Amino acid sequence: MGNLKNVALPLMLAFSLLHLPFAESVWFFNYHIHVRNDLPSHNSPPHQPNLLLHCKSKNKDIGDRPMRTGQDYTWDTKINFFRTTLFFCNARWVGHKNRIFDAFKAVRDEDRCSVYHSSCMWSVRADGIYFSRDNATWFNEYPW
Repeated sequence: MGNLKNVALPLMLAFSLLHLPFAESVWFFNYHIHVRNDLPSHNSPPHQPNLLLHCKSKNKDIGDRPMRTGQDYTWDTKINFFRTTLFFCNARWVGHKNRIFDAFKAVRDEDRCSVYHSSCMWSVRADGIYFSRDNATWFNEYPW
């Protein structure tokens, strides 16, 4: 009987957690992170990337992404149980500037990124890296 309690109690607790309101967003909800290169292209060689983007988390390195003006890079993530999911990026404007920014931070973004198709929208511009929760209004969150 003691073994049954040791197995049944944790299973009942786990199943009850699945029915809590936060459980769906924590374990099953998919977030889309978009980083768009909106840098001016007038100083760049034609058809050459003017932005190098390197994004990663603790467990996943997306690698370097050379981007030309107008290109959008997107990836998906889910929030882990402890809400510590974090993707950060190093944006290098070739020949100009360099900036590290948090592209997705669970405790900051789980609510604000759920507004527009579960997306975190970022735009790399000449004066900094902008965020939008609705793809219409933009805020410079990371000045160069």
